[in-house]
Amino acid sequence: MNLSDLNLIPELVASASTIATIRQDLHAHPELCFQEVRTADVVAAKLTEWGIPIYRGMGTTGVVGIIKAGTSSRALALRADMDALPMQEFNTFAHTSQHPGKMHACGHDGHTAMLLAAAQHLAQHRNFDGTVYLVFQPAEEGGGGAREMIKDGLFEKFPVDAVFGMHNWPGSEVGKFAASAGPVMASSNEFKIVIRGKGGHAAMPHNGLDPVPVACQMVQAFQTIISRNKKPIEAGVISVTMIHAGEATNVIPDSVELQGTVRTFTIEVLDMIEQRMRDMAQHTAAAFGMTCEFEFVRNYPPTINAPKEAEFARRVMASIVGEANVGQQEPTMGAEDFAYMLMAKPGCYAFIANGDGDHRAMGHGGGPCMLHNPSYDFNDQLIPLGATYWVRLAEAWLSPAQ
Repeated sequence: MNLSDLNLIPELVASASTIATIRQDLHAHPELCFQEVRTADVVAAKLTEWGIPIYRGMGTTGVVGIIKAGTSSRALALRADMDALPMQEFNTFAHTSQHPGKMHACGHDGHTAMLLAAAQHLAQHRNFDGTVYLVFQPAEEGGGGAREMIKDGLFEKFPVDAVFGMHNWPGSEVGKFAASAGPVMASSNEFKIVIRGKGGHAAMPHNGLDPVPVACQMVQAFQTIISRNKKPIEAGVISVTMIHAGEATNVIPDSVELQGTVRTFTIEVLDMIEQRMRDMAQHTAAAFGMTCEFEFVRNYPPTINAPKEAEFARRVMASIVGEANVGQQEPTMGAEDFAYMLMAKPGCYAFIANGDGDHRAMGHGGGPCMLHNPSYDFNDQLIPLGATYWVRLAEAWLSPAQ
Protein backbone atom coordinates (compact mmCIF):
# COMPACT_ATOMS: atom_id res chain seq x y z
CA MET A 1 0.00 0.00 0.00
CA ASN A 2 1.27 3.45 -0.90
CA LEU A 3 1.30 5.61 2.25
CA SER A 4 0.92 8.72 0.12
CA ASP A 5 -2.64 7.56 -0.58
CA LEU A 6 -3.52 7.72 3.12
CA ASN A 7 -4.83 10.73 5.00
CA LEU A 8 -1.67 11.35 7.02
CA ILE A 9 -0.83 14.60 8.78
CA PRO A 10 1.82 16.31 6.58
CA GLU A 11 3.87 17.59 9.53
CA LEU A 12 4.13 14.06 10.88
CA VAL A 13 5.32 12.78 7.53
CA ALA A 14 7.93 15.56 7.47
CA SER A 15 9.22 14.75 10.96
CA ALA A 16 9.16 10.96 10.53
CA SER A 17 12.86 10.59 9.71
CA THR A 18 13.84 12.53 12.84
CA ILE A 19 11.61 10.38 15.02
CA ALA A 20 12.92 7.25 13.27
CA THR A 21 16.42 8.23 14.39
CA ILE A 22 15.16 8.32 17.97
CA ARG A 23 13.48 4.93 17.47
CA GLN A 24 16.64 3.35 16.14
CA ASP A 25 18.63 4.79 19.03
CA LEU A 26 16.18 3.17 21.45
CA HIS A 27 16.47 -0.09 19.53
CA ALA A 28 20.25 0.01 19.90
CA HIS A 29 19.97 0.55 23.67
CA PRO A 30 17.28 -1.88 24.90
CA GLU A 31 16.43 -2.06 28.59
CA LEU A 32 14.50 -4.77 30.40
CA CYS A 33 11.45 -4.34 32.62
CA PHE A 34 11.77 -1.74 35.37
CA GLN A 35 15.30 -0.94 34.11
CA GLU A 36 14.24 1.56 31.41
CA VAL A 37 16.30 4.40 32.88
CA ARG A 38 18.00 5.58 29.67
CA THR A 39 14.79 5.11 27.67
CA ALA A 40 12.83 7.16 30.19
CA ASP A 41 15.54 9.83 30.09
CA VAL A 42 15.23 10.06 26.29
CA VAL A 43 11.44 10.30 26.49
CA ALA A 44 11.53 12.88 29.27
CA ALA A 45 14.14 14.99 27.46
CA LYS A 46 12.12 15.09 24.23
CA LEU A 47 8.85 15.94 25.97
CA THR A 48 10.57 18.71 27.93
CA GLU A 49 12.21 20.02 24.75
CA TRP A 50 8.74 20.32 23.21
CA GLY A 51 7.35 22.20 26.21
CA ILE A 52 5.35 19.31 27.65
CA PRO A 53 5.23 19.05 31.46
CA ILE A 54 6.21 15.59 32.71
CA TYR A 55 5.83 13.39 35.76
CA ARG A 56 8.46 10.72 36.37
CA GLY A 57 8.94 7.63 38.50
CA MET A 58 5.44 6.18 38.45
CA GLY A 59 5.71 2.40 38.23
CA THR A 60 9.47 2.78 38.88
CA THR A 61 10.55 4.21 35.51
CA GLY A 62 7.30 5.41 33.93
CA VAL A 63 6.95 8.83 32.33
CA VAL A 64 3.70 10.75 31.93
CA GLY A 65 3.46 13.79 29.66
CA ILE A 66 0.65 16.31 30.11
CA ILE A 67 -0.76 18.40 27.25
CA LYS A 68 -3.66 20.74 28.02
CA ALA A 69 -5.76 22.90 25.76
CA GLY A 70 -8.98 24.84 26.20
CA THR A 71 -11.07 24.73 29.37
CA SER A 72 -12.72 21.30 29.38
CA SER A 73 -12.11 18.91 32.26
CA ARG A 74 -12.34 15.94 29.90
CA ALA A 75 -9.19 13.86 29.44
CA LEU A 76 -7.87 10.72 27.80
CA ALA A 77 -4.67 8.70 28.09
CA LEU A 78 -2.54 7.36 25.24
CA ARG A 79 -0.18 4.58 26.27
CA ALA A 80 3.10 3.23 24.84
CA ASP A 81 5.32 0.56 26.41
CA MET A 82 9.10 1.04 26.65
CA ASP A 83 10.76 -2.22 27.71
CA ALA A 84 12.70 -4.81 25.72
CA LEU A 85 13.06 -8.60 25.94
CA PRO A 86 15.86 -10.78 27.36
CA MET A 87 16.84 -12.09 23.90
CA GLN A 88 20.00 -12.13 21.80
CA GLU A 89 19.46 -10.16 18.60
CA PHE A 90 20.41 -11.79 15.26
CA ASN A 91 20.36 -8.54 13.27
CA THR A 92 23.65 -6.86 12.39
CA PHE A 93 22.46 -3.57 10.87
CA ALA A 94 23.68 -0.25 12.26
CA HIS A 95 21.04 0.08 15.00
CA THR A 96 21.25 -3.49 16.30
CA SER A 97 21.29 -3.97 20.06
CA GLN A 98 24.49 -2.90 21.80
CA HIS A 99 23.53 -4.87 24.91
CA PRO A 100 24.10 -8.65 24.61
CA GLY A 101 21.09 -10.67 25.67
CA LYS A 102 18.67 -7.74 25.33
CA MET A 103 16.58 -6.82 22.31
CA HIS A 104 13.59 -4.79 21.20
CA ALA A 105 11.94 -7.83 19.62
CA CYS A 106 8.35 -6.70 20.19
CA GLY A 107 8.45 -3.17 18.80
CA HIS A 108 8.14 -1.22 22.03
CA ASP A 109 10.82 1.11 20.65
CA GLY A 110 8.41 1.84 17.79
CA HIS A 111 5.44 2.26 20.11
CA THR A 112 7.42 4.84 22.07
CA ALA A 113 8.46 6.59 18.85
CA MET A 114 4.90 6.83 17.50
CA LEU A 115 3.65 8.37 20.74
CA LEU A 116 6.59 10.79 20.82
CA ALA A 117 5.77 11.92 17.28
CA ALA A 118 2.16 12.47 18.28
CA ALA A 119 3.22 14.30 21.43
CA GLN A 120 5.28 16.78 19.47
CA HIS A 121 2.41 17.54 17.10
CA LEU A 122 -0.22 17.78 19.84
CA ALA A 123 1.96 20.19 21.81
CA GLN A 124 2.53 22.39 18.77
CA HIS A 125 -1.08 22.57 17.59
CA ARG A 126 -3.36 21.78 20.60
CA ASN A 127 -6.41 21.40 18.38
CA PHE A 128 -8.56 19.95 21.15
CA ASP A 129 -10.39 20.94 24.33
CA GLY A 130 -9.22 19.04 27.40
CA THR A 131 -6.15 17.10 28.49
CA VAL A 132 -4.09 14.41 26.77
CA TYR A 133 -1.97 12.27 29.08
CA LEU A 134 0.94 10.54 27.36
CA VAL A 135 1.70 7.37 29.33
CA PHE A 136 5.10 5.84 28.64
CA GLN A 137 4.90 2.61 30.58
CA PRO A 138 7.66 0.29 31.79
CA ALA A 139 7.68 -3.46 32.13
CA GLU A 140 5.00 -4.80 29.82
CA GLU A 141 7.03 -7.95 29.15
CA GLY A 142 6.10 -9.88 32.27
CA GLY A 143 6.61 -7.17 34.86
CA GLY A 144 3.08 -5.81 34.95
CA GLY A 145 4.18 -2.20 34.58
CA ALA A 146 0.62 -1.06 33.89
CA ARG A 147 -0.50 -2.58 37.18
CA GLU A 148 2.37 -0.90 39.02
CA MET A 149 1.60 2.52 37.53
CA ILE A 150 -2.03 2.11 38.57
CA LYS A 151 -0.92 1.10 42.08
CA ASP A 152 1.17 4.27 42.18
CA GLY A 153 -1.95 6.34 41.49
CA LEU A 154 -1.89 6.79 37.72
CA PHE A 155 -5.60 7.40 37.35
CA GLU A 156 -5.97 9.27 40.63
CA LYS A 157 -3.25 11.75 39.74
CA PHE A 158 -4.22 11.84 36.06
CA PRO A 159 -7.99 11.15 35.91
CA VAL A 160 -9.19 10.22 32.43
CA ASP A 161 -12.43 9.32 30.70
CA ALA A 162 -10.79 6.64 28.54
CA VAL A 163 -7.44 5.01 27.80
CA PHE A 164 -6.11 3.80 24.44
CA GLY A 165 -3.21 1.56 23.48
CA MET A 166 -1.77 0.17 20.25
CA HIS A 167 0.55 -2.68 19.22
CA ASN A 168 2.28 -3.29 15.91
CA TRP A 169 1.19 -6.50 14.19
CA PRO A 170 3.58 -8.22 11.75
CA GLY A 171 2.28 -10.19 8.81
CA SER A 172 -0.32 -7.67 7.66
CA GLU A 173 0.16 -5.00 4.99
CA VAL A 174 1.22 -1.56 6.21
CA GLY A 175 -1.72 0.82 6.06
CA LYS A 176 -4.13 -1.47 7.87
CA PHE A 177 -5.55 -1.30 11.41
CA ALA A 178 -7.69 -3.64 13.47
CA ALA A 179 -9.91 -2.91 16.47
CA SER A 180 -12.81 -4.84 17.98
CA ALA A 181 -15.07 -4.75 21.01
CA GLY A 182 -14.74 -7.49 23.60
CA PRO A 183 -11.81 -9.80 24.41
CA VAL A 184 -8.85 -9.38 22.05
CA MET A 185 -6.04 -10.92 24.13
CA ALA A 186 -6.12 -13.63 26.75
CA SER A 187 -5.31 -13.82 30.41
CA SER A 188 -1.89 -15.28 31.21
CA ASN A 189 -1.48 -17.57 34.21
CA GLU A 190 1.10 -20.08 35.46
CA PHE A 191 0.84 -23.23 37.54
CA LYS A 192 3.29 -25.45 39.38
CA ILE A 193 2.38 -28.86 40.78
CA VAL A 194 4.69 -31.07 42.85
CA ILE A 195 3.56 -34.66 43.34
CA ARG A 196 5.13 -36.29 46.41
CA GLY A 197 5.62 -40.05 46.29
CA LYS A 198 8.19 -42.47 47.71
CA GLY A 199 11.22 -43.27 45.63
CA GLY A 200 12.90 -46.64 45.31
CA HIS A 201 14.44 -49.19 42.97
CA ALA A 202 12.92 -49.29 39.50
CA ALA A 203 12.89 -53.11 39.69
CA MET A 204 10.79 -53.08 42.85
CA PRO A 205 8.05 -50.46 42.36
CA HIS A 206 5.79 -52.16 44.91
CA ASN A 207 8.10 -50.94 47.68
CA GLY A 208 7.50 -47.28 46.87
CA LEU A 209 4.96 -44.80 45.54
CA ASP A 210 5.77 -43.89 41.93
CA PRO A 211 4.72 -40.30 41.14
CA VAL A 212 5.52 -40.55 37.40
CA PRO A 213 2.33 -42.36 36.26
CA VAL A 214 0.33 -40.05 38.52
CA ALA A 215 1.83 -37.04 36.74
CA CYS A 216 0.99 -38.61 33.37
CA GLN A 217 -2.62 -39.09 34.42
CA MET A 218 -2.84 -35.46 35.54
CA VAL A 219 -1.51 -34.15 32.23
CA GLN A 220 -4.13 -36.13 30.33
CA ALA A 221 -6.93 -35.35 32.77
CA PHE A 222 -6.35 -31.60 32.58
CA GLN A 223 -7.37 -31.63 28.91
CA THR A 224 -10.81 -32.95 29.86
CA ILE A 225 -11.36 -29.63 31.65
CA ILE A 226 -11.09 -27.94 28.27
CA SER A 227 -13.18 -30.53 26.42
CA ARG A 228 -15.78 -31.41 29.08
CA ASN A 229 -16.02 -28.74 31.79
CA LYS A 230 -16.32 -25.50 29.83
CA LYS A 231 -18.76 -24.55 27.12
CA PRO A 232 -17.41 -25.49 23.68
CA ILE A 233 -17.85 -21.91 22.44
CA GLU A 234 -15.68 -20.53 25.25
CA ALA A 235 -11.94 -20.34 24.75
CA GLY A 236 -9.35 -21.81 27.09
CA VAL A 237 -5.91 -23.41 26.83
CA ILE A 238 -4.06 -25.53 29.38
CA SER A 239 -0.46 -26.24 28.38
CA VAL A 240 1.80 -28.40 30.54
CA THR A 241 5.18 -27.24 29.28
CA MET A 242 7.61 -28.71 31.83
CA ILE A 243 7.86 -32.12 33.51
CA HIS A 244 10.82 -32.61 35.85
CA ALA A 245 11.52 -35.98 37.47
CA GLY A 246 14.27 -38.42 38.20
CA GLU A 247 18.03 -38.55 37.93
CA ALA A 248 18.78 -42.17 37.01
CA THR A 249 17.17 -44.79 34.78
CA ASN A 250 16.92 -47.39 37.54
CA VAL A 251 15.56 -45.14 40.28
CA ILE A 252 11.92 -44.24 40.90
CA PRO A 253 11.95 -40.56 41.92
CA ASP A 254 10.47 -39.21 45.12
CA SER A 255 8.62 -36.45 43.29
CA VAL A 256 7.54 -35.05 39.93
CA GLU A 257 7.12 -31.37 39.13
CA LEU A 258 4.69 -30.12 36.47
CA GLN A 259 4.64 -26.54 35.23
CA GLY A 260 2.75 -24.71 32.51
CA THR A 261 0.31 -22.00 31.59
CA VAL A 262 -3.43 -21.37 31.37
CA ARG A 263 -5.01 -18.87 28.97
CA THR A 264 -8.62 -17.68 28.88
CA PHE A 265 -10.66 -14.75 27.61
CA THR A 266 -12.87 -14.47 30.71
CA ILE A 267 -12.30 -14.51 34.45
CA GLU A 268 -15.25 -16.90 34.88
CA VAL A 269 -13.61 -19.59 32.72
CA LEU A 270 -10.30 -18.95 34.47
CA ASP A 271 -11.91 -19.43 37.90
CA MET A 272 -13.41 -22.72 36.76
CA ILE A 273 -10.16 -24.02 35.26
CA GLU A 274 -8.11 -23.17 38.34
CA GLN A 275 -10.58 -24.90 40.68
CA ARG A 276 -10.92 -28.00 38.49
CA MET A 277 -7.13 -28.30 38.09
CA ARG A 278 -6.68 -28.00 41.85
CA ASP A 279 -9.35 -30.65 42.53
CA MET A 280 -7.98 -33.03 39.90
CA ALA A 281 -4.40 -32.69 41.09
CA GLN A 282 -5.20 -33.24 44.75
CA HIS A 283 -7.67 -36.09 44.25
CA THR A 284 -5.56 -37.88 41.65
CA ALA A 285 -2.58 -37.81 43.98
CA ALA A 286 -4.73 -38.98 46.89
CA ALA A 287 -6.15 -41.85 44.84
CA PHE A 288 -2.62 -43.23 44.56
CA GLY A 289 -1.76 -42.60 48.20
CA MET A 290 0.30 -39.51 47.51
CA THR A 291 0.11 -35.78 48.14
CA CYS A 292 0.65 -32.81 45.89
CA GLU A 293 1.39 -29.12 46.21
CA PHE A 294 -0.60 -26.92 43.84
CA GLU A 295 0.38 -23.34 43.01
CA PHE A 296 -1.54 -21.13 40.56
CA VAL A 297 -0.33 -17.63 39.77
CA ARG A 298 -2.51 -15.17 37.88
CA ASN A 299 -0.39 -12.85 35.81
CA TYR A 300 -2.21 -10.68 33.25
CA PRO A 301 -6.02 -10.59 33.03
CA PRO A 302 -7.74 -10.73 29.62
CA THR A 303 -7.58 -7.61 27.47
CA ILE A 304 -11.20 -6.57 26.87
CA ASN A 305 -12.04 -3.56 24.70
CA ALA A 306 -15.09 -1.46 25.58
CA PRO A 307 -17.68 -1.34 22.75
CA LYS A 308 -18.03 2.46 22.60
CA GLU A 309 -14.29 3.14 22.63
CA ALA A 310 -13.55 0.36 20.12
CA GLU A 311 -16.10 1.74 17.68
CA PHE A 312 -14.76 5.26 18.19
CA ALA A 313 -11.23 4.05 17.44
CA ARG A 314 -12.44 2.30 14.29
CA ARG A 315 -14.05 5.49 13.01
CA VAL A 316 -10.84 7.43 13.55
CA MET A 317 -8.82 4.72 11.77
CA ALA A 318 -11.25 4.71 8.84
CA SER A 319 -10.84 8.47 8.45
CA ILE A 320 -7.12 7.88 7.90
CA VAL A 321 -6.89 4.64 5.90
CA GLY A 322 -10.45 4.03 4.70
CA GLU A 323 -13.03 1.61 6.07
CA ALA A 324 -11.77 -1.26 3.91
CA ASN A 325 -8.44 -1.15 5.71
CA VAL A 326 -9.87 -1.33 9.25
CA GLY A 327 -10.38 -4.96 10.17
CA GLN A 328 -11.65 -6.92 13.14
CA GLN A 329 -9.09 -8.16 15.62
CA GLU A 330 -8.74 -11.91 15.65
CA PRO A 331 -8.48 -12.68 19.38
CA THR A 332 -5.07 -14.06 20.31
CA MET A 333 -4.07 -16.20 23.26
CA GLY A 334 -1.11 -13.92 23.83
CA ALA A 335 -1.39 -11.59 26.83
CA GLU A 336 -0.91 -7.86 27.38
CA ASP A 337 -0.74 -5.88 30.61
CA PHE A 338 -2.74 -3.02 29.06
CA ALA A 339 -5.55 -5.26 30.35
CA TYR A 340 -5.05 -3.68 33.79
CA MET A 341 -5.73 -0.24 32.37
CA LEU A 342 -8.87 -1.50 30.64
CA MET A 343 -10.05 -2.95 33.95
CA ALA A 344 -9.69 0.51 35.48
CA LYS A 345 -10.98 2.63 32.59
CA PRO A 346 -12.93 2.07 29.37
CA GLY A 347 -10.78 2.05 26.28
CA CYS A 348 -9.47 0.20 23.26
CA TYR A 349 -6.29 -1.74 22.49
CA ALA A 350 -5.75 -1.77 18.72
CA PHE A 351 -3.37 -3.38 16.21
CA ILE A 352 -1.44 -1.53 13.50
CA ALA A 353 0.01 -3.63 10.67
CA ASN A 354 3.82 -3.87 10.62
CA GLY A 355 4.25 -5.47 7.17
CA ASP A 356 5.98 -8.72 6.26
CA GLY A 357 9.58 -7.70 6.97
CA ASP A 358 10.58 -6.24 3.60
CA HIS A 359 11.32 -2.94 5.34
CA ARG A 360 14.31 -4.37 7.20
CA ALA A 361 17.72 -2.97 6.35
CA MET A 362 20.60 -5.04 5.04
CA GLY A 363 22.06 -7.04 7.88
CA HIS A 364 18.83 -8.36 9.31
CA GLY A 365 18.81 -11.88 10.69
CA GLY A 366 17.71 -14.86 8.68
CA GLY A 367 14.49 -15.37 10.60
CA PRO A 368 11.04 -13.87 10.00
CA CYS A 369 10.06 -10.38 11.12
CA MET A 370 7.67 -11.66 13.77
CA LEU A 371 7.16 -10.58 17.37
CA HIS A 372 9.64 -12.09 19.84
CA ASN A 373 11.87 -13.27 16.98
CA PRO A 374 15.61 -12.42 17.06
CA SER A 375 15.39 -11.12 13.47
CA TYR A 376 12.52 -8.69 14.16
CA ASP A 377 12.70 -4.95 13.59
CA PHE A 378 9.96 -2.32 13.86
CA ASN A 379 8.83 -0.78 10.57
CA ASP A 380 9.58 2.94 10.67
CA GLN A 381 6.96 3.58 7.97
CA LEU A 382 4.44 3.21 10.78
CA ILE A 383 5.67 6.28 12.65
CA PRO A 384 3.64 8.93 10.74
CA LEU A 385 0.68 6.55 10.41
CA GLY A 386 0.53 5.57 14.08
CA ALA A 387 1.18 9.15 15.17
CA THR A 388 -1.60 10.41 12.89
CA TYR A 389 -3.97 7.94 14.54
CA TRP A 390 -2.98 9.13 18.02
CA VAL A 391 -3.41 12.80 17.07
CA ARG A 392 -6.74 12.34 15.30
CA LEU A 393 -8.01 10.13 18.13
CA ALA A 394 -7.15 12.76 20.76
CA GLU A 395 -8.59 15.60 18.68
CA ALA A 396 -11.83 13.70 17.99
CA TRP A 397 -12.26 12.47 21.56
CA LEU A 398 -11.65 15.92 22.98
CA SER A 399 -13.49 17.80 20.26
CA PRO A 400 -15.58 20.68 21.65
CA ALA A 401 -18.57 19.03 19.95
CA GLN A 402 -18.20 15.83 21.97
